[in-house]
Parts: sequence; structure tokens; C-alpha cells
Amino acid sequence: MKQLILALAVAGGLTQAGSTPALRIFVVDVEGGGATLVVSPSGQSMLIDSGSPGAAAERDSARIADAMHAAGLAKIDYLFTTHYDSDHVGGAPAANGVAHFDRFFDHGEMDPKWEQNAGIEQRYGAYLAIARGKRAIVKPGDTIPFGDAGVDVVSAQGAVIAKPINGGGGPNPFCKDADVKPPNTTENSQSAGVLITYRRFTFLDVGDLTWDKEMDLACPTNKLGRVSVMLATHHGFFGDQSGAGALLWAIQPQVIIANNGPRKGLAAPAFDRIEKVTDLEGLWQSHLALANDKAHNTAGDMIANPEASADCKGHAIRVDARADGTFVVTNTRNDYSRSYRVR
Repeated sequence: MKQLILALAVAGGLTQAGSTPALRIFVVDVEGGGATLVVSPSGQSMLIDSGSPGAAAERDSARIADAMHAAGLAKIDYLFTTHYDSDHVGGAPAANGVAHFDRFFDHGEMDPKWEQNAGIEQRYGAYLAIARGKRAIVKPGDTIPFGDAGVDVVSAQGAVIAKPINGGGGPNPFCKDADVKPPNTTENSQSAGVLITYRRFTFLDVGDLTWDKEMDLACPTNKLGRVSVMLATHHGFFGDQSGAGALLWAIQPQVIIANNGPRKGLAAPAFDRIEKVTDLEGLWQSHLALANDKAHNTAGDMIANPEASADCKGHAIRVDARADGTFVVTNTRNDYSRSYRVR
């Protein structure tokens, strides 16, 4: 794979100095947006997406700062932006104010041929202003140096990796009779996504990648192999725009984390597709899905924020992946944890 040649700025050590090294992931609650902090065992740090703009930016940057504090970080080395929708890039200037990013990664220029939501040009301009001179454009197949963990770019600019990684490549039986949707024409289809690896543990985050691009990753062969933890695409497989069963069921995540909002993402049909994942060991949610009944929400202890946004405290979901092949997922609201072993 082509490697982006970058100078690494090593972040400060983790709070628990001397403890067993672990890859740490904080799924920050930005009310149904995107902001995930990843810290390698050797201390490199990357924020994937930065939450929303406007009045929400102060809230979201404060929650990012809380995750930094929990990880023992004074700054964050990288900002990786999956795409330019408001809830993924709108908070970048405010996040930069607390994180002081050294490098910025994204899928490239904003193309006006893709349908955009209101105000995207202003948000994109604000992002460029803080990224200027520190920006790298990624393509599928690129890798990003990340200390003793690996970061593979698996999608970007409407394309996906050409060659399988992570043990993928076998025929995918779920492609037969799979639900196929027409090409998506929104900015979501351009999402840059990553597979992060530490020893045998893998974490997949592809932003709001659309159903048709997920099918490109899945069919006719599964290009991603099996995944330990998946951040549910598009905030919990939003509507029928994301969450292709042919990919979800082929990569067989042991754990899925939905960065949903109280009334955004994780609709009942998406929950039903998740339940069909073979040997799924856990579904964790950033929020209680208020529009769903009890049968279409996970167990209460595994929901970080059970309130509506107005009363939300912004609790995160944390993952600690250790060198011995075990990983622990924790709800920071109640310190409820479950331990897993990488299959």
C-alpha cells in the first residue's frame, strides 16, 4: 500500500502510566454527529470528525476536551475528517481550539456535483482555514503512520480499496440476492473511512458511507475480513441510505457501537439488520433511540445517554483494546463494562 510520509508528533502518555498498553477509543457524544478519539498504545492520537457548528460547537468541543482529559492528552495529533456534512466537520474550528491539531486528513476538494446540505461551503471554508499548510488528501489504499497501531484508508472520494486487507478476499455469500440501491449523489458517498488495527484487534469507521459504496467493499468479495468493533455507519445505519446487509453480515463485527442521537439513526429496520449479525456479542448506543420501542434498543446499561438532548450529559463509550487480544467496552455514564476476546 502507498504510505503517506508524515512526521509524527508524539502525544503525551496516558493517564495510567505503567499500566498494560492498550489502544483506546472514545466515541464522544455529539448528539448524533461524529467525533471519535483514538489513541495508540504508544501515545499517537487522532480525532475522527469534529461534531457540529454554531451553538453546538462549544458543547461538542467541551466533550472532546473531556475525552482528551480522560486519555491524558494535552493535544491531539491528527484530525481525520470523513466528509463535509455539518455534523462531521462543522465543529472543526472549535475542536482545533482545544486540540491544536498538527495534521489534517480528508477526502479532497468539495465537489459541487454532489448534493450538499445548507451552509456547507462556509463550513468547508472554515475547515480549510485551520488546515491550510497541514493538510493531506487520502485515497483508498493509503496508510497513515500511527505508532504501534495501523491505519488503513478503505474508502475516499467515492472509491474503495482495490485489494482486500485484514484477511478478506473470500467470496461473500451475502451478495447473492442482496438489496442493491442506485448510486448515491450526496457528499456522504465521498466519505473517507479507516480500518484501525492493533495486533489482532480491528476498528472500522467509514463515516456516513452510503449503501452503494458499502456494496463495493462487500461484493463480490468481502474486502475487509472480520472486524472486532464497528462504528455503525451513518449514526446507526441511517434510514436506508447506509448499512448494507451484504457488508455488515460479512465482516461479522463482534461489537457494534452506534453514535446515534435521541431521534437520529438506529431506526427499527437497522436494528433488525444488526440482530442478524452472526455471533454479535454486543450493541452499544450513544443514545436511547426514543422513536424505537424497548425491543429495538440495546440493554439499558449499554446506552450512554438515556435522555433527550436538552438533558443530555454527553457521556462517552470507551473501548480499551489490549495486546493480549482482549478488549473492554465501557459506558462512562455508569462504568458498566463488558470484556471480549478478539476472534
